[in-house]
Amino acid sequence: MANVASPLQYGDPPRLGPFVVQARLHSAPAGFVYLGQAPDGRAVSLAVLTRGAALDAAARERFVRAIREAGGERTGVRGWLGRAAARTRTSAAAGASGSAGSSVIDGMPEVLAADTGPAPWVAVPYVPGRPGAERFLEPVMVGGTLIGQAHGPDFVPYWLTDRAPALPGPAGRRRPLTETRRRVLAAATALALLLLLVTVILLLLLVNRQDSEPLPRQLPPTVFVPTPPPTPQTPEPRPSESDTPSPSRSGPGTPGQSPGDESGEGSPL
Repeated sequence: MANVASPLQYGDPPRLGPFVVQARLHSAPAGFVYLGQAPDGRAVSLAVLTRGAALDAAARERFVRAIREAGGERTGVRGWLGRAAARTRTSAAAGASGSAGSSVIDGMPEVLAADTGPAPWVAVPYVPGRPGAERFLEPVMVGGTLIGQAHGPDFVPYWLTDRAPALPGPAGRRRPLTETRRRVLAAATALALLLLLVTVILLLLLVNRQDSEPLPRQLPPTVFVPTPPPTPQTPEPRPSESDTPSPSRSGPGTPGQSPGDESGEGSPL
């Protein structure tokens, strides 16, 4: 079955490990197949489980077991891969049931890289016209009996409705360093001692400053010196000597002539 590349859709991963996802090649009930590019430039086929299949422990284990068996880790459990091959076997190869189990493992592509964590994925070389990473999604879907050729009623897994790709979570960040109780107490003690030392230094500086300051000098006693009254700039006006007789010149003299007396005539005795 030839896979036709289609553009990436919302929710598809831009990268898977060191591989850059470029297009979507195939969509299966158990997962998705993408076309990617390796760091050296060659094309790769990437298979990713759906989120529902990745959350199911049994489905995730079947996907991881297929990756490990293709990589050379023989687990001794071949029933899942043999059953997946029997379901995809054509009517022309119906009589070759004896070699179906080994053909699945022998026909698996070379595993370049894989992640078997909570969101597993696998990368294999991409060869146009040949099966790629979608071969690892076949054993995830099971039905019929556990051994032998698939027959009997089939069933639908409960996780088929969750069709979002199972993406690896963000890389775990380094947790912040947590100090022990002893280190916290030592730091608190050192801080208290530092504050006490600063307080003592400030007190010493304050006391020394008070001791070094001289006592205030007493002011001399106040001496009151009387000052003469101010002298006016203009002299005080005085009466003339003709108007007011001087007391030094008064005496038993002859009174002067009255204003009404005639000049030259004496008063009769």
